[in-house]
Amino acid sequence: MTGARQRLLSTVAGQLGRPHGLLGRGVAIMLNRGNRRSIAAAVLATEIGPGGVAADIGFGGGVGLGLLLDRVGDDGLIYGVEVSEDMLRRARSRFAAQIAAGRLRVTDGSLTSVSLDDDSVDAAITVNTIYFVPELDAACAELARVLRPGGRLIVGMGDPEAMARLPFTSYGFTLRPVADVIAALQKAGLDVVEQRRLDDVAIPHHLLVARHTAI
Repeated sequence: MTGARQRLLSTVAGQLGRPHGLLGRGVAIMLNRGNRRSIAAAVLATEIGPGGVAADIGFGGGVGLGLLLDRVGDDGLIYGVEVSEDMLRRARSRFAAQIAAGRLRVTDGSLTSVSLDDDSVDAAITVNTIYFVPELDAACAELARVLRPGGRLIVGMGDPEAMARLPFTSYGFTLRPVADVIAALQKAGLDVVEQRRLDDVAIPHHLLVARHTAI
């Protein structure tokens, strides 16, 4: 593999993990289009309804924020947590009206440092994010921390074997077996109640549906 190709693939991987700059704008559009079906399925799996409180952690291009806002209605509240400052600025511009109305709050944070209070949300989604987190146990513990008792967490991830065939996943991605992610969620005190496989997408996806069982 040439040095130029390696640099290109490394750049692609870096943008997918943290979209930024001029290239990041195009990546955001691509993420919204390519991930829309899997994100929509994750939002549906939350079972959140009008008046609910939910979070999209690692929202990237922001398509999940819009879908969650539609689900909770005018009386609900959505949190958007994102590590990329450029994607935060994009969300603040795109959803300015919802932010002004108090229906959406966007904040800097990551899977291992979720900038939300304990027991603060009824549901949370995080889709195509765990590849970029070395500390899986710490991430799952943080996700469990912000869920209210009985709350639902949806983790979306590409099928590891399919992801491994993509040339850029050798650069900065950590691909884990689905069973390892389930074990980490259970270690964090979450009950994985369902595992769904989505095949009607460009890359087959798994949705892990977990509940906070503490009372």
